[in-house]
Amino acid sequence: MKLASLPIGRDGRLVVVSHDLAWYAPADHLVPTLQAALDDWDRHEPTLRALATDLEYGSIPRERFHERRVTAPLPRAYQWADGSAYVNHVELVRKARGAELPDSFWHDPLMYQGGSDDLRGPREPITLADEAWGCDMEAEICVITGDVPQGVTAAEALDYVRLVGLVNDVSLRGLIPGELAKGFGFVQSKPASHFSPVFVTPDALGDAWIGGRLHGVLAVDLNDKPFGRAEAAEECTFDFGTLIAHLAKTRRIGAGSIIGSGTVSNRDSDGSPGRPCSEGGRGYSCIAEQRMVETIATGAATTPFLRYGDTVRIEMKDAHGRSVFGAIENTVVKA
Repeated sequence: MKLASLPIGRDGRLVVVSHDLAWYAPADHLVPTLQAALDDWDRHEPTLRALATDLEYGSIPRERFHERRVTAPLPRAYQWADGSAYVNHVELVRKARGAELPDSFWHDPLMYQGGSDDLRGPREPITLADEAWGCDMEAEICVITGDVPQGVTAAEALDYVRLVGLVNDVSLRGLIPGELAKGFGFVQSKPASHFSPVFVTPDALGDAWIGGRLHGVLAVDLNDKPFGRAEAAEECTFDFGTLIAHLAKTRRIGAGSIIGSGTVSNRDSDGSPGRPCSEGGRGYSCIAEQRMVETIATGAATTPFLRYGDTVRIEMKDAHGRSVFGAIENTVVKA
């Protein structure tokens, strides 16, 4: 089952979307918003699934689905927490700012809480006030949970995953070092994140969802050229069960919480940090990684961060070449 939200009201109008992303049917006669569905998932999920089945068979009125016309599936959420499933990415960006990677990072996930009151849609622009802030995309996987009890184990936590999606977790690299130096975490350096047109139930992903990891190539294009083609399941140090359990160690997690994987990141086949797509490698899911590899190779980074007019596209396709979540496509504009 695939769910999306039309931009009606502050929390959107819930719709079910066909598996091929061609059609949608309103679901607000069953439950008005995605958040309301998540609040009482056991009651609403069967009726939503029945509606989705009717949509697939064309037995109910339907309308054409246009990705550019939707908002984020959850335009605002009770929680947005981003983890560090891909330690290779953490290691590279820490090197970029001269910080060592503690060994504990391979065993205990990092996680920060981002702003969840302004979650933006797949075609909304990245609003940037100053190019000098070093604007960067970060292509990630995310899951949306139901109510999760405190102290849940990593194995148990996967039972509380309701939906899976993609996110562009925008970062302002030029602001990060100064904020972290204060010892209190990200705030200004993490502006609004952008989410895929649809969120998908794990069962609808089939063999692409195994053990809390999403299998598939996460395609990142910058200005219509391939920038990243990382395999999402490879080198995923922490599965989503582990990330959820980490967050729930000392408190409950409310329904509708979004948990991100961190930037999807692969090493090259020889264990090196990786090569750009233009050189036959899998590329990168953020600019900071490419800049770090350039620094290692030549002593200086040459790839610029995002500038006004640049466009980022993030998408994952299934084995048949069909888009799974729809595409995130954001253009950087002057705030």
